[in-house]
Amino acid sequence: MESRSFLQKIEKPVVALFLIAGGVLVSIPFLWMISSSFKQESDVLNIPPQLIPSNPTFDNYINLFLSLNFGVYLKNTLIIVFFSFIGLLLNAMAGYGFAKFKFKGKEKLFYIVLATMMIPAQVTMIPVYLLLNEMGLTNTMAGIILPGLAVAFSIFLFRQFMTTIPTDLIEAARLDGAGEFYIFFKLIIPIAKPIFAVQGILTFIGAWNSFLWPLIIANDESLYTLSVGLSLLQGQYANNYALQMAGAAFMVVPIVIIFAFFQKYIVEGFTMSGLK
Repeated sequence: MESRSFLQKIEKPVVALFLIAGGVLVSIPFLWMISSSFKQESDVLNIPPQLIPSNPTFDNYINLFLSLNFGVYLKNTLIIVFFSFIGLLLNAMAGYGFAKFKFKGKEKLFYIVLATMMIPAQVTMIPVYLLLNEMGLTNTMAGIILPGLAVAFSIFLFRQFMTTIPTDLIEAARLDGAGEFYIFFKLIIPIAKPIFAVQGILTFIGAWNSFLWPLIIANDESLYTLSVGLSLLQGQYANNYALQMAGAAFMVVPIVIIFAFFQKYIVEGFTMSGLK
């Protein structure tokens, strides 16, 4: 009994110690990236390495916007993020329709939506590119945005969550004379805040990191996103590690901040969508 009691006492400290050690090891590359982004170009590869810059500078971040086109890349990325949130609203409407409306072929159509989740995105890029090319939308912002407006996984999560909303509540609103759009915006969306939160975070991360499709569809550098710009930066300034670290930090830090503040909503949204 004494040995079991002793093991129970040291169990939590040991687990906490391993978690802290693991967290520190995982954080080292991220901390090194942030530190190097504030260093002079000649100081990045100093031996022994310095985690804290001896002469910190913002020149690398300034050069991203003054000497390079990161201002244009940021604008394009924010446009994609904005329209991705419009697509999020459309996906929510589709999920609500699959969950609460009855129409012919609903189940078969929903299975088709699910089946598209099994197809790798790379497989559909060529036919989507050919369709957009026929429509004259290649090398345009519309061509970058349109394929991302409807996402099968997002529709699935919204549908799973909205099946848990009592149908009697919706029927009562209809009996009171509320229209379908009023019910959706004033009743469904407030109830579905957890799934909107998790999908909003995932949508932001996906749009912010958009790389392959903008690279394929756009030939004009004025349409490139931050991820594509970072790739160009690594090619044009292969030996300037400080500038590369500044570009990488500018890409990563907003996502880390958003995830740190809203990570509980990700867990809550997935849990409520999968278990209820």
